Amino acid sequence: MIIVLLGPPGVGKGTQGARISQHFGIPAISTGAMFREAIAKGTPLGKELQKYHIERGEYVPDNVVIRAIEERITQPDCSNGFLLDGFPRTVAQAEAFAQLLEQQQRRLTAVLDFEAPQELLIRRFSGRRECPNDGSTYNLETNPPRRPGLCDLCGAPLVMREDDRPEVVQRRLEAYKEKTAPLINYYRDKGVLYSVDADADPDVVFERVLALLNRLRGEAGKEIQ
Repeated sequence: MIIVLLGPPGVGKGTQGARISQHFGIPAISTGAMFREAIAKGTPLGKELQKYHIERGEYVPDNVVIRAIEERITQPDCSNGFLLDGFPRTVAQAEAFAQLLEQQQRRLTAVLDFEAPQELLIRRFSGRRECPNDGSTYNLETNPPRRPGLCDLCGAPLVMREDDRPEVVQRRLEAYKEKTAPLINYYRDKGVLYSVDADADPDVVFERVLALLNRLRGEAGKEIQ
């Protein structure tokens, strides 16, 4: 089972990805985490990645990203499948990934596109608070501090990060939509795109995902027979 997760910031795909990974016993691969690990270990890839200052959000060339993905998905823990979060980001990357899978005689199972109203995503972000002392995070709606406005651990006043302000979040969401629209259309044309309504409790969303993936696994089994 090979799965790609798409969805705007704050939609909860990281939470769902972790649950899918655990349920099906496949690794969840985040390009950001993969890059940081390569840099920390000082691998040849990591040394090359250092040139691009990814901690500042600088662009990493597609050929470097594809090479990193190829190295990762050929490891033994990916033999039964894997889940990708944060890749591909462009149609060019998607096409290169398709070629890579074809070379390995593997097939993409599904691209899950998590959707939620923009107002909900803005509310989720604008409700986030952070302790400037110890870095602990809270959410006024889903995980509020015991004492309003104060850190549970040290009592310091909580702050809102600049990039969590509603106007900033709205710009990020609009940029995501504009950037990924071609990618969503690409996968829709390939017949592997499935929309997931993420405007619900995480348990409910996971039940929807599980039902979809089990159905797809059943259909794949029939094809093999």
